[in-house]
Parts: sequence; structure tokens; C-alpha cells
Amino acid sequence: MASLMILKSLKKQRSFSSLSPITSSISRFVSTLILGEHEGGQLKQSSLCAVAAAGAISADNSISLLLAGSGPSLQQAASHAASIHPSISQVLVADSDKLSHPLAEPWAELVRLVQQKGRYSHIIAASSSFGKNTLPRAAALLDVSPITDVIEISGPQLFVRPIYAGNALSTVRYTGVDPCLLTIRSTSFPVPHISSDSKSDAAPVSQVDLSTFSEDILDKSRYLKLTSQDTERPDLGSARIVVTGGRGLKSAENFKLMEKLAEKLGAAVGATRAAVDAGFVPNELQVALPTIDYVSPQFISWFKLFPITP
Repeated sequence: MASLMILKSLKKQRSFSSLSPITSSISRFVSTLILGEHEGGQLKQSSLCAVAAAGAISADNSISLLLAGSGPSLQQAASHAASIHPSISQVLVADSDKLSHPLAEPWAELVRLVQQKGRYSHIIAASSSFGKNTLPRAAALLDVSPITDVIEISGPQLFVRPIYAGNALSTVRYTGVDPCLLTIRSTSFPVPHISSDSKSDAAPVSQVDLSTFSEDILDKSRYLKLTSQDTERPDLGSARIVVTGGRGLKSAENFKLMEKLAEKLGAAVGATRAAVDAGFVPNELQVALPTIDYVSPQFISWFKLFPITP
């Protein structure tokens, strides 16, 4: 009887000791790699939102920001990223002509290379065209399953994401091996205002060793061109206000009425899938608002009768 009680107590101690290193390792060894996007020598707002999301994983999170490209624009973006947010521990720069354009194949290989050296527990990208294109390929190379479009982070392994076109929310617990790959919805992780007094010294900038970078993937895709519109309207992925139109507008010419309205409101312009499929606007403006397709076409006549003037 006494020996049986001793065995039971040993089992309890063994189970407790086997769990404690896991929980302590989660809180002690959390480190995150952010896939940064930059343009014109500046870090994009969506990447700053990804930094804010990384801060929600753990208070002791060590955050590294990865930038890639070539030329002086990359160096300017690295300097900007190193001093823009106090939570950034270091900036990793992959300077190569092979990474001049944000193609998914070379970027996924770059993430695999950096992960092999850094052994990060989490890798985060914004749910932009770049993030949604790159992160799943990187996850395949790392043999893990990504969690996409996260809107809330409740812990290092617990995340909330919308399902059924946003009609329900799903709480997901990640039980796979490191790293945990996430894409986050930028509007769900706003960046708080950071005063100049609260900013710490600039984070160190390090060059990524690309000597072992595989060139076999470079022939799988090629860059053709970039089409963008010069506008002062906010980016659709991070805008607070979005003016959206659908098939009720009838034509691309009528869709310009939405652009005028958006300019007055300081809003971004979005479109339903029906409007995109009809060729009214490019597909990067598509948002998930199918009910807007049933707006009365008489809105067009009303807008022409009562135009918005300065």
C-alpha cells in the first residue's frame, strides 16, 4: 500500500515537471519575425500594424523586422524601420537584385533561410496581397500550417479569425511546431501614437547572409510591371472609412463618382466582386461586401443632380 502511494506521488511530480518547461519556454523564448513591406524608403503602415500584433503575443517578445530589396530605397527603409517603433529589436536587411520585386517564390525562400538561423517562434505578415501570397509558400517550405486573417491575439498559441465571410469568429489554438505563421488584419491592430520622447535608440540593422540562398526558385516566376494610382486617399487595407460600390453603378465611368465621394470623406475606395468581374475597377479594390450590389442605380442620377462641391 505504501509503495502504491509512493508511485502515485512520483507520477504527479513527473507530470508536473514535464509541463512546467513547456509553459516556461513559451513565455521565455517568444521571438517574432515580421515580414516588412516598404515603399519609397518608408515602412508601410501595415507592417507597423504587424509589429503591434507581435506585441500582443507576449510582453517579452523579441521582434525582428525583415526587409528585402536593393538600392538606396532599401537602406532608407531600413533606417526608417530601425527608429520608427521602440518594440523593434533589430532590422534584418536582405540586399540583392534577386529580391528587387516582392515575388512570392524568392521571398518564401528568404523566410526559410532566415528562420533556419533565427529559430523564431512566430512569423507575422499583414493580410495584404504580399502577405497572402508569400506566407503560405513559406509555410509549405517550413512544413507548418499558417493561420490567416487573425483579428485578435489572446496568447502565444491562441488566435481569433473570422469565418463564413465574417459572420462568425473562430478561436484557433496552434498546436504545431515552431514557427507559428500568421497573417493579421491590419485594421484590427492599430498602431498607438508614439511620441518622440518615448522612442528609444535606433534598433541595430544587420545584413542577411545570402551566400546559401537557393536560385532554383528564381525561374518559377518573373516580374512584369507594377500598376498603381497616384492618389492621396488612404490605403484600402488600413483605412478607417471605406466607400464601396457594386454592379448598381453600371459602368467604370459611373464608379468615378465613388472616388469623388471618397476624396471628400478622406476614405478609401472599395468594390464588390461583381464590380471587379465587370471590369469597373482593378481587383485590388475588392472587399467582402456583397450586399452593396443591390444599391439602387438611381444613386447615380441623385449624385449627378446633387454633386459634392468644395
